[in-house]
Formats: sequence, structure tokens, C-alpha cells
Amino acid sequence: MSIPHAAQHSAGHAFTSFHGRNREGLMMLNRRGMLKSSLAGLAGLSLPALLQQQALAKQAGKSMAAGKSVILLWMAGGPSHIDTWDPKPDRPYMNRGPFGVTQTKQPGVFISEHLPKQAAMLDQFSVIRSVDARYSSHQPNMVMQTGNLAATPRSNPKGLTFPSIGSMVSKLHGANQQGMPPYVAFQKHTSHIGYAGDLGRQYDPFIANGACRLPVYDLLGKDTGRMSGASMFQMPTGLSHPRVTERRSLVGQIDQLRRDLDQNGSMEALDSYGQQAANILLGGRAQKAFDLDAEPAEVRDRYGKHLWCQQALIARRLIESGSSFVTLDLSYHTASGTWDNHGIPGGVYGGISKGLRPLLPLFDHLLTTLVSDLKERGLLDDCLVISMGEFGRTPIMGTQGSTDGRNHWPAVMSMCMAGGGLRHNQVIGASEADGSHPAERPVTPGDLAATIYHHFGVPLDATYDDARNRPRYIVENGEPISELF
Repeated sequence: MSIPHAAQHSAGHAFTSFHGRNREGLMMLNRRGMLKSSLAGLAGLSLPALLQQQALAKQAGKSMAAGKSVILLWMAGGPSHIDTWDPKPDRPYMNRGPFGVTQTKQPGVFISEHLPKQAAMLDQFSVIRSVDARYSSHQPNMVMQTGNLAATPRSNPKGLTFPSIGSMVSKLHGANQQGMPPYVAFQKHTSHIGYAGDLGRQYDPFIANGACRLPVYDLLGKDTGRMSGASMFQMPTGLSHPRVTERRSLVGQIDQLRRDLDQNGSMEALDSYGQQAANILLGGRAQKAFDLDAEPAEVRDRYGKHLWCQQALIARRLIESGSSFVTLDLSYHTASGTWDNHGIPGGVYGGISKGLRPLLPLFDHLLTTLVSDLKERGLLDDCLVISMGEFGRTPIMGTQGSTDGRNHWPAVMSMCMAGGGLRHNQVIGASEADGSHPAERPVTPGDLAATIYHHFGVPLDATYDDARNRPRYIVENGEPISELF
């Protein structure tokens, strides 16, 4: 049974620290509460606390890798490693599966026949075939997106308290350009995406579904012919840009009552961060990044009209405009995820032939188009592209009454990376001959988290405070994957 993750966030927003419902001040307390509540509804962005964090880091003389970013292609449900990046062509059919293989740009390395575009440019990728996902489960998918083995909400009541890597990047690195949300996600369901946990809601992802016009797909991946609206950047009735500015000014005047008593100027600084957060809407930088109409027609045609491909193009635009971490939830279904290819009779996901086969050419096009576009624009050395799900799938097909479905298999999984200025054109690790367990060079969720933080220049011994104000290391039991550096 899944945990209602959304319930833990539905009552909050990124301006929670304004405490809009709290009674404070003198005679203006109700008006101030109204003003703060209005500001809280602007866009759900986390800039006030983020900008404060960046300023403190600068004062302390800490440097962060400028311009670095990550695009995470989250294959919600757990893609089969044997039928994607770790084929076993010499094994019996019930183990190897129905797909053939194709030779890649890496000599002697084969991947699925349904990933021909990636095979042709695999020299730009690193494939990891020995990821140890033993503690990972899905819905919520938190172990791989936090790097913490205890982030298991199904078995650990505190599983949702561990911050996602994207949220930690939002706090410790921030956006690459002011006026952009640092951590952005397109999500099909809240249980597919990592949130901020103990860091606080101000570091939750900026959910971008309502920020742009995109095609609407049903739960089985059929284009409905409808388009979503880009309502997020539209001011509510009666709330204009000048009025937002006026309200910010009035909040500042009220805060002067306390600022005069503040000897270190922190109130003045906090007001500045809040002003910059409001300017995200008024300045228009983020709004422009989400506007696909501003992209040349030939580029839009290159990516294609599919929902996921359009989201990938927006991810590139966000990175180019200054966001640091973008996650795409590659799922049609709101439950365990479209890559959950059990093949159970009557199920919605299908097995390897019916469920996975249609996904791979689409994913192949999306991934290679994104990487090629980033490279051509000079962005790939700074942007690390990661493709993975939460675990692998059983070595033997036909589980749960299916003909060629595969069940969950956390013992081992595969994933791939490109860009980030890392050392690619390699396969890291290997699974056993039947794909059942890591055979060499196991890579843990902690190693993955450490690799991402190292990419951003975030110190691996950095800490954050949990709900009891106890410091916790952002990386527990992990080291950067040395082969990549």
C-alpha cells in the first residue's frame, strides 16, 4: 500500500516561513497576514530561503561549481536491466527475454536492439551494470533519489524525512541564475518524485506541470488531443504586477517596525530575498524558459510532439536559463509507474513485449536528442544527464502468471549517464551471467548521491539538521564513482 505523500505537502507552500496565518505585529496584523498569504500563492518557488543560503555561503568563503546542473530521467516503475543496458544474449530464452541486441560505439559492448540511437553514440555514455538497489522500492521512490538506504516509507515511518538529492542541491548549491527555481520536476504523481523532507518545504521541487502548455496523455499513454494550460504564471483576478510590487512594499514598511530593533540587519536581508522571490514572476525569466513557442520550430520538431519529449526540451531550456536540477517523471500512470512491466494478465503495464517494447524507441529518441542538443549548445560538459529507475527486474520471465513479465528485482539494476564533464565511453561493473546480482564493482545509492554532489562541488561532509535539530551527513556510506572522474 502506498503512502499518501501528497497529504504531507498539500497544506504547505514555499513561503511557509512568512507564517501568513500567525498573529504578529501591532494594529496591522490581519492585513499583514493577508498580504503574506497572497504572496505565498504566487508560484510555490523557494527563492527567499535559497538566496539567503547562497549569501551565507559566500560570506563564509565557500565556493560552488558554477553552472553545473543535472537532468534526471526517472523511469518510474523500474526498467528491466536485462532488456535494456545489460542484455544476456547467450542465455536461455526465459532469462534473456524476447529482444535481440545491437553492437554499440563501445567495442564489444551490446545493448538492447530497441536502443539503436544510443548504441550509435554510446561513446558519450557510461553504463553502470552493477547498481545495488536492495533497499529500494517504488511508490514512493526515495532510496535512489535520496541516496539514503533508510528512505523507505513503506517500511520506515520516517522514510519521507530524508531530503532528496534535488532538494539538497537546491539548498546547498542553488540556482545558477537568479530568477529561476533551482529544483524543478514534472511529475505524474507525488510518490514518483523526491521531496525535501527535513529540509523544509521551501526546498521541495517546483512542480512545473502547470507552468507550460503540454499535450495531455491518459494513464495508458494515449494522447487525448487536449492541451494543459499554462496557468501558473497568470496573475489571479485583481492581482496585477504593480499590485504585487505594491504589496511587497507594504510588507517592507510593516517589517520596519522589527527591522529598527534588529542590530545585525537580518530582517533587511530577508526582505531582500523575499523581493527577489517575487521578482521571479515579475521578471519573466522563468516564464520565458517554460515557453516552448519561443523555441525554433525545427528544434521542436527534432524533439517531437510526444509529451515526454516536449518535457525534455523544456528541461534543456530550464538548464540553459539557470535551473540546477530538473527531474522528468517518465510515467503515464499515477500508480507504480509505466516501467513496472509485470505483465500480469489484466494489468495495465504489460510485460516485456507488450509493455516495454513500445517505450524503448521513444526513450531512445528522447535521451539521444537531449544529449545531442546539450552538446551542440555547449551545455553538456556542465549538465549531467542521468537515466534510471528504482530497481531492476527478475532474471526469469513469466512471473505472476504472465508470459513474459518480470517482477521487481532490487538485487541489481542498470543505469546510464552522459555529460557533466565526466569520463565516459565505458561500462562500469557487471552483473552475474544471468543478471541476478552484481558480479563486480557494486555501486550503491550513496555512491550515486556522492557523485552528484561532487559534480556540483558540494562538500561531501556537509550536514543538515533533522526534525530533532540533530546534524546528519548528506552522504552516508557513499563515495563518488571514481571511474567517472
